[in-house]
Amino acid sequence: MRRKLAALLLCLLLVFQMSAVPSEAAGTVYFTAVNKNVLSLSDATMPFWSGGYLYVPSTIFTGVGRDLGVSYYPNIAKQTVLLYVDDTIYSSLVFDLNKDYAIDNEGNMYFQKPIQRGGVIFLPISLIARCFGLLYSTVEVDRGYLVWVRNPDMDMEERYFADAARSRMDYEYSQYLRNQGAAAEETVPEQSEPSVVTGQRIYLSMEAAESAAVSSLLDTLDRYDAQAAFYCTAGFLEEAGDLLRRMSAAGQAIGLIADAADDRPVTEQLEAGNRLLSQAASVKTRLAWIRNATAEAVAEAEAAGFCCLTPDLDRSAYPLSSTGAADTLFQRVTSRSGAVTVWLGDGANAAGLGSFLSAAEAADDRCLAMTETVS
Repeated sequence: MRRKLAALLLCLLLVFQMSAVPSEAAGTVYFTAVNKNVLSLSDATMPFWSGGYLYVPSTIFTGVGRDLGVSYYPNIAKQTVLLYVDDTIYSSLVFDLNKDYAIDNEGNMYFQKPIQRGGVIFLPISLIARCFGLLYSTVEVDRGYLVWVRNPDMDMEERYFADAARSRMDYEYSQYLRNQGAAAEETVPEQSEPSVVTGQRIYLSMEAAESAAVSSLLDTLDRYDAQAAFYCTAGFLEEAGDLLRRMSAAGQAIGLIADAADDRPVTEQLEAGNRLLSQAASVKTRLAWIRNATAEAVAEAEAAGFCCLTPDLDRSAYPLSSTGAADTLFQRVTSRSGAVTVWLGDGANAAGLGSFLSAAEAADDRCLAMTETVS
Protein backbone atom coordinates (compact mmCIF):
# COMPACT_ATOMS: atom_id res chain seq x y z
CA MET A 1 0.00 0.00 0.00
CA ARG A 2 2.82 2.40 0.88
CA ARG A 3 4.53 1.66 -2.45
CA LYS A 4 1.31 2.46 -4.35
CA LEU A 5 0.90 5.75 -2.49
CA ALA A 6 4.51 6.68 -3.14
CA ALA A 7 4.16 5.87 -6.84
CA LEU A 8 0.97 7.94 -7.04
CA LEU A 9 2.64 10.93 -5.37
CA LEU A 10 5.60 10.65 -7.73
CA CYS A 11 3.30 10.62 -10.76
CA LEU A 12 1.43 13.66 -9.48
CA LEU A 13 4.73 15.50 -8.92
CA LEU A 14 5.90 14.73 -12.46
CA VAL A 15 2.60 15.91 -13.92
CA PHE A 16 2.82 19.13 -11.91
CA GLN A 17 6.39 19.80 -13.05
CA MET A 18 5.56 19.14 -16.70
CA SER A 19 2.54 21.42 -16.63
CA ALA A 20 4.65 24.29 -15.28
CA VAL A 21 6.81 24.48 -18.41
CA PRO A 22 5.39 26.74 -21.13
CA SER A 23 4.80 24.99 -24.42
CA GLU A 24 6.97 27.60 -26.20
CA ALA A 25 10.05 26.92 -24.07
CA ALA A 26 13.12 25.91 -26.05
CA GLY A 27 14.01 22.22 -25.79
CA THR A 28 17.74 22.96 -25.89
CA VAL A 29 19.25 26.17 -24.63
CA TYR A 30 22.75 27.64 -24.65
CA PHE A 31 23.86 29.18 -21.38
CA THR A 32 26.78 31.63 -21.44
CA ALA A 33 29.42 32.12 -18.78
CA VAL A 34 32.35 34.54 -18.61
CA ASN A 35 35.10 33.50 -16.21
CA LYS A 36 33.16 32.73 -12.99
CA ASN A 37 29.90 34.44 -13.97
CA VAL A 38 26.87 32.84 -15.59
CA LEU A 39 25.11 35.49 -17.69
CA SER A 40 21.38 36.08 -18.09
CA LEU A 41 19.62 33.63 -20.38
CA SER A 42 17.45 35.00 -23.18
CA ASP A 43 16.59 34.21 -26.77
CA ALA A 44 17.99 37.58 -27.85
CA THR A 45 21.53 36.82 -26.61
CA MET A 46 21.67 33.02 -26.81
CA PRO A 47 24.75 31.65 -28.65
CA PHE A 48 24.17 29.69 -31.84
CA TRP A 49 26.02 27.83 -34.58
CA SER A 50 26.33 29.18 -38.12
CA GLY A 51 28.55 27.98 -40.95
CA GLY A 52 30.36 25.63 -38.60
CA TYR A 53 31.27 28.42 -36.17
CA LEU A 54 29.90 29.11 -32.71
CA TYR A 55 28.63 32.67 -32.36
CA VAL A 56 28.34 34.53 -29.05
CA PRO A 57 26.77 37.94 -28.36
CA SER A 58 29.23 40.82 -28.47
CA THR A 59 27.71 41.98 -25.18
CA ILE A 60 29.80 39.36 -23.33
CA PHE A 61 32.65 41.91 -23.51
CA THR A 62 30.70 44.46 -21.47
CA GLY A 63 29.83 44.43 -17.77
CA VAL A 64 31.51 41.50 -16.03
CA GLY A 65 32.94 40.59 -19.43
CA ARG A 66 35.42 43.43 -19.10
CA ASP A 67 37.42 41.06 -16.88
CA LEU A 68 38.41 39.23 -20.06
CA GLY A 69 40.66 42.17 -20.87
CA VAL A 70 39.17 42.71 -24.34
CA SER A 71 37.49 46.06 -24.99
CA TYR A 72 34.46 46.33 -27.25
CA TYR A 73 33.67 49.46 -29.27
CA PRO A 74 30.74 49.46 -31.72
CA ASN A 75 30.61 52.24 -34.31
CA ILE A 76 26.99 52.61 -35.35
CA ALA A 77 27.75 55.17 -38.05
CA LYS A 78 30.39 53.02 -39.75
CA GLN A 79 28.62 49.71 -39.01
CA THR A 80 31.79 48.27 -37.49
CA VAL A 81 32.79 46.60 -34.24
CA LEU A 82 36.27 46.97 -32.79
CA LEU A 83 37.74 44.52 -30.30
CA TYR A 84 41.15 45.17 -28.79
CA VAL A 85 43.27 44.32 -25.80
CA ASP A 86 43.25 46.94 -23.06
CA ASP A 87 46.16 49.38 -22.99
CA THR A 88 47.26 48.61 -26.54
CA ILE A 89 45.56 49.05 -29.89
CA TYR A 90 48.11 46.80 -31.56
CA SER A 91 46.13 43.60 -30.85
CA SER A 92 42.80 44.33 -32.47
CA LEU A 93 40.06 42.92 -34.66
CA VAL A 94 37.61 44.96 -36.71
CA PHE A 95 34.35 43.40 -37.87
CA ASP A 96 32.32 45.15 -40.57
CA LEU A 97 28.61 44.28 -40.59
CA ASN A 98 28.55 44.75 -44.36
CA LYS A 99 31.46 42.41 -45.09
CA ASP A 100 32.05 38.68 -44.67
CA TYR A 101 35.46 38.97 -43.03
CA ALA A 102 37.36 40.57 -40.14
CA ILE A 103 40.70 42.39 -40.23
CA ASP A 104 43.34 42.51 -37.51
CA ASN A 105 45.81 45.31 -36.79
CA GLU A 106 48.36 43.80 -39.17
CA GLY A 107 45.93 43.72 -42.08
CA ASN A 108 45.29 39.97 -41.94
CA MET A 109 41.83 38.94 -43.14
CA TYR A 110 39.72 36.25 -41.46
CA PHE A 111 36.67 35.05 -43.34
CA GLN A 112 34.39 34.80 -40.36
CA LYS A 113 31.72 37.47 -40.54
CA PRO A 114 29.66 39.13 -37.80
CA ILE A 115 25.95 38.36 -37.67
CA GLN A 116 23.31 40.80 -36.44
CA ARG A 117 20.05 39.49 -35.01
CA GLY A 118 17.61 42.10 -33.86
CA GLY A 119 19.68 44.70 -32.08
CA VAL A 120 22.43 42.28 -31.00
CA ILE A 121 25.70 41.67 -32.87
CA PHE A 122 27.07 38.13 -32.64
CA LEU A 123 30.74 37.29 -33.24
CA PRO A 124 32.63 34.02 -33.88
CA ILE A 125 34.19 33.07 -30.57
CA SER A 126 36.84 30.76 -32.08
CA LEU A 127 38.46 33.64 -33.98
CA ILE A 128 38.30 35.99 -30.99
CA ALA A 129 39.76 33.37 -28.65
CA ARG A 130 42.62 32.69 -31.06
CA CYS A 131 43.47 36.35 -31.62
CA PHE A 132 43.28 37.44 -27.97
CA GLY A 133 44.52 34.33 -26.15
CA LEU A 134 41.19 33.42 -24.57
CA LEU A 135 39.77 29.95 -23.91
CA TYR A 136 36.26 28.72 -24.60
CA SER A 137 34.42 25.45 -24.14
CA THR A 138 31.01 24.02 -24.94
CA VAL A 139 29.90 21.76 -22.11
CA GLU A 140 26.77 19.63 -22.24
CA VAL A 141 24.50 20.30 -19.25
CA ASP A 142 21.05 19.18 -18.16
CA ARG A 143 18.99 21.51 -20.35
CA GLY A 144 21.38 22.08 -23.23
CA TYR A 145 24.90 23.43 -23.37
CA LEU A 146 27.08 25.85 -21.46
CA VAL A 147 29.39 28.12 -23.50
CA TRP A 148 32.20 29.08 -21.14
CA VAL A 149 34.53 31.93 -22.22
CA ARG A 150 37.44 32.60 -19.91
CA ASN A 151 40.97 33.82 -19.39
CA PRO A 152 43.74 31.19 -19.48
CA ASP A 153 44.41 31.58 -15.75
CA MET A 154 41.00 30.13 -14.83
CA ASP A 155 42.32 26.96 -13.17
CA MET A 156 39.24 24.72 -13.20
CA GLU A 157 38.13 21.71 -15.24
CA GLU A 158 35.17 22.31 -17.54
CA ARG A 159 32.97 19.71 -15.86
CA TYR A 160 33.81 20.99 -12.38
CA PHE A 161 32.85 24.51 -13.41
CA ALA A 162 29.59 23.30 -14.95
CA ASP A 163 28.74 21.43 -11.74
CA ALA A 164 29.60 24.48 -9.62
CA ALA A 165 27.43 26.70 -11.85
CA ARG A 166 24.43 24.36 -11.83
CA SER A 167 22.39 26.28 -9.27
CA ARG A 168 22.95 29.54 -11.12
CA MET A 169 21.95 27.96 -14.42
CA ASP A 170 18.81 26.57 -12.76
CA TYR A 171 17.95 30.08 -11.60
CA GLU A 172 18.58 31.62 -15.02
CA TYR A 173 16.52 28.90 -16.68
CA SER A 174 13.58 29.50 -14.34
CA GLN A 175 13.77 33.22 -15.10
CA TYR A 176 13.93 32.41 -18.81
CA LEU A 177 10.74 30.32 -18.57
CA ARG A 178 9.03 33.01 -16.52
CA ASN A 179 9.87 35.66 -19.12
CA GLN A 180 8.62 33.45 -21.93
CA GLY A 181 5.38 32.87 -20.08
CA ALA A 182 4.95 36.61 -19.51
CA ALA A 183 5.61 37.30 -23.17
CA ALA A 184 2.99 34.75 -24.21
CA GLU A 185 0.39 36.41 -22.01
CA GLU A 186 1.04 39.92 -23.29
CA THR A 187 -1.81 41.55 -25.14
CA VAL A 188 -1.33 43.88 -28.06
CA PRO A 189 -1.49 47.45 -26.70
CA GLU A 190 -3.72 50.05 -28.24
CA GLN A 191 -2.01 52.03 -30.94
CA SER A 192 -1.10 55.53 -29.97
CA GLU A 193 0.28 58.46 -31.86
CA PRO A 194 4.05 58.21 -32.37
CA SER A 195 6.04 60.26 -29.93
CA VAL A 196 7.92 63.25 -31.26
CA VAL A 197 11.68 63.13 -30.85
CA THR A 198 12.76 66.40 -29.29
CA GLY A 199 16.38 65.59 -28.48
CA GLN A 200 19.09 67.94 -29.67
CA ARG A 201 22.20 67.14 -31.65
CA ILE A 202 25.22 68.27 -29.65
CA TYR A 203 28.70 68.45 -31.12
CA LEU A 204 31.27 68.60 -28.33
CA SER A 205 34.78 69.63 -29.33
CA MET A 206 37.82 69.65 -27.09
CA GLU A 207 41.57 69.89 -27.21
CA ALA A 208 43.54 66.67 -26.94
CA ALA A 209 46.21 67.78 -24.50
CA GLU A 210 47.45 65.18 -22.01
CA SER A 211 47.27 61.48 -22.96
CA ALA A 212 45.97 60.14 -19.64
CA ALA A 213 43.19 62.74 -19.57
CA VAL A 214 42.20 61.99 -23.15
CA SER A 215 42.10 58.27 -22.40
CA SER A 216 39.69 58.91 -19.50
CA LEU A 217 37.52 61.10 -21.70
CA LEU A 218 37.36 58.36 -24.33
CA ASP A 219 36.36 55.83 -21.66
CA THR A 220 33.55 58.13 -20.57
CA LEU A 221 32.31 58.63 -24.13
CA ASP A 222 32.32 54.87 -24.66
CA ARG A 223 30.32 54.35 -21.47
CA TYR A 224 27.53 56.61 -22.73
CA ASP A 225 27.84 55.53 -26.39
CA ALA A 226 28.56 59.16 -27.25
CA GLN A 227 30.96 60.88 -29.61
CA ALA A 228 32.96 64.08 -29.71
CA ALA A 229 35.74 65.77 -31.66
CA PHE A 230 39.33 65.93 -30.41
CA TYR A 231 41.49 68.69 -31.88
CA CYS A 232 45.16 67.80 -31.60
CA THR A 233 48.40 69.73 -31.42
CA ALA A 234 51.52 68.56 -33.25
CA GLY A 235 52.96 67.35 -29.95
CA PHE A 236 49.96 65.14 -29.25
CA LEU A 237 50.00 63.78 -32.80
CA GLU A 238 53.64 62.78 -32.38
CA GLU A 239 53.26 61.12 -28.96
CA ALA A 240 49.78 59.56 -28.80
CA GLY A 241 49.48 57.26 -31.79
CA ASP A 242 47.60 54.61 -29.80
CA LEU A 243 44.94 57.11 -28.73
CA LEU A 244 44.61 58.46 -32.27
CA ARG A 245 44.01 54.95 -33.59
CA ARG A 246 41.48 54.34 -30.84
CA MET A 247 39.65 57.56 -31.74
CA SER A 248 39.53 56.62 -35.39
CA ALA A 249 38.33 53.07 -34.74
CA ALA A 250 35.67 54.20 -32.24
CA GLY A 251 34.19 56.86 -34.53
CA GLN A 252 35.42 59.90 -32.65
CA ALA A 253 36.29 62.90 -34.82
CA ILE A 254 39.89 64.08 -35.05
CA GLY A 255 40.84 67.66 -35.85
CA LEU A 256 44.04 69.65 -36.09
CA ILE A 257 45.13 72.75 -34.16
CA ALA A 258 47.02 75.61 -35.77
CA ASP A 259 48.04 78.99 -34.37
CA ALA A 260 47.63 82.09 -36.49
CA ALA A 261 50.24 83.82 -34.32
CA ASP A 262 52.89 81.30 -35.32
CA ASP A 263 55.59 82.27 -37.81
CA ARG A 264 54.56 79.45 -40.15
CA PRO A 265 51.46 79.84 -42.33
CA VAL A 266 48.33 78.18 -40.98
CA THR A 267 48.07 75.86 -43.97
CA GLU A 268 51.63 74.68 -43.48
CA GLN A 269 50.87 73.82 -39.83
CA LEU A 270 47.71 71.94 -40.79
CA GLU A 271 49.39 69.99 -43.58
CA ALA A 272 52.21 69.02 -41.21
CA GLY A 273 49.59 67.86 -38.70
CA ASN A 274 47.91 65.71 -41.33
CA ARG A 275 51.20 64.04 -42.16
CA LEU A 276 51.67 63.15 -38.50
CA LEU A 277 48.09 61.91 -38.24
CA SER A 278 48.49 59.76 -41.33
CA GLN A 279 51.69 58.23 -39.96
CA ALA A 280 50.03 57.45 -36.62
CA ALA A 281 46.56 56.28 -37.64
CA SER A 282 46.51 56.04 -41.46
CA VAL A 283 43.80 58.73 -41.69
CA LYS A 284 43.63 62.41 -42.53
CA THR A 285 41.20 65.14 -41.54
CA ARG A 286 39.90 68.48 -42.77
CA LEU A 287 38.70 69.63 -39.34
CA ALA A 288 40.71 72.52 -37.91
CA TRP A 289 40.73 74.78 -34.86
CA ILE A 290 42.76 77.96 -35.29
CA ARG A 291 44.06 79.75 -32.23
CA ASN A 292 44.33 83.53 -32.37
CA ALA A 293 42.25 83.28 -35.51
CA THR A 294 42.04 86.15 -37.96
CA ALA A 295 39.75 86.46 -40.94
CA GLU A 296 42.76 86.06 -43.22
CA ALA A 297 43.97 82.88 -41.46
CA VAL A 298 40.52 81.28 -41.59
CA ALA A 299 40.13 82.18 -45.26
CA GLU A 300 43.58 80.73 -46.01
CA ALA A 301 42.71 77.44 -44.28
CA GLU A 302 39.32 77.16 -45.94
CA ALA A 303 40.84 77.88 -49.35
CA ALA A 304 43.13 74.89 -48.73
CA GLY A 305 40.09 72.68 -48.07
CA PHE A 306 39.96 72.72 -44.27
CA CYS A 307 36.77 73.18 -42.22
CA CYS A 308 37.46 75.65 -39.42
CA LEU A 309 35.50 75.24 -36.22
CA THR A 310 33.20 78.16 -35.43
CA PRO A 311 31.40 76.98 -32.28
CA ASP A 312 27.98 78.17 -31.19
CA LEU A 313 29.25 78.11 -27.61
CA ASP A 314 32.85 78.77 -26.59
CA ARG A 315 33.14 77.33 -23.08
CA SER A 316 36.93 77.03 -22.96
CA ALA A 317 37.09 79.57 -20.12
CA TYR A 318 34.73 77.44 -17.98
CA PRO A 319 36.28 73.97 -17.35
CA LEU A 320 33.84 71.08 -17.62
CA SER A 321 35.24 69.51 -14.47
CA SER A 322 32.32 69.12 -12.06
CA THR A 323 28.62 68.37 -11.85
CA GLY A 324 27.87 72.08 -11.39
CA ALA A 325 29.78 72.97 -14.55
CA ALA A 326 27.98 70.18 -16.41
CA ASP A 327 24.57 71.49 -15.27
CA THR A 328 25.45 75.01 -16.40
CA LEU A 329 26.64 73.80 -19.80
CA PHE A 330 23.54 71.68 -20.22
CA GLN A 331 21.33 74.71 -19.51
CA ARG A 332 23.25 76.76 -22.08
CA VAL A 333 22.91 74.02 -24.68
CA THR A 334 19.21 73.36 -24.11
CA SER A 335 18.40 77.05 -24.28
CA ARG A 336 19.23 76.86 -27.99
CA SER A 337 17.32 75.11 -30.73
CA GLY A 338 18.65 72.76 -33.36
CA ALA A 339 22.21 71.45 -33.54
CA VAL A 340 24.70 73.06 -31.14
CA THR A 341 28.49 73.02 -31.46
CA VAL A 342 30.48 73.51 -28.25
CA TRP A 343 34.19 74.24 -27.81
CA LEU A 344 35.45 72.99 -24.43
CA GLY A 345 39.15 73.67 -24.85
CA ASP A 346 41.40 71.53 -22.65
CA GLY A 347 39.39 71.97 -19.43
CA ALA A 348 37.14 68.89 -19.57
CA ASN A 349 37.68 65.90 -17.31
CA ALA A 350 35.95 62.52 -17.07
CA ALA A 351 33.76 63.50 -14.10
CA GLY A 352 32.41 66.67 -15.70
CA LEU A 353 31.93 65.04 -19.10
CA GLY A 354 30.16 62.07 -17.52
CA SER A 355 27.72 64.33 -15.69
CA PHE A 356 26.95 66.22 -18.89
CA LEU A 357 26.47 63.04 -20.94
CA SER A 358 24.19 61.62 -18.25
CA ALA A 359 21.97 64.70 -18.44
CA ALA A 360 21.98 64.61 -22.23
CA GLU A 361 21.06 60.93 -22.24
CA ALA A 362 18.14 61.54 -19.88
CA ALA A 363 16.86 64.26 -22.22
CA ASP A 364 17.26 62.06 -25.34
CA ASP A 365 19.90 64.44 -26.69
CA ARG A 366 22.61 62.97 -28.90
CA CYS A 367 26.29 63.83 -28.63
CA LEU A 368 27.78 63.29 -32.06
CA ALA A 369 31.17 63.50 -33.70
CA MET A 370 31.95 66.60 -35.70
CA THR A 371 31.84 66.19 -39.47
CA GLU A 372 33.25 68.27 -42.28
CA THR A 373 29.80 69.65 -42.96
CA VAL A 374 29.21 70.72 -39.35
CA SER A 375 31.73 73.30 -38.18
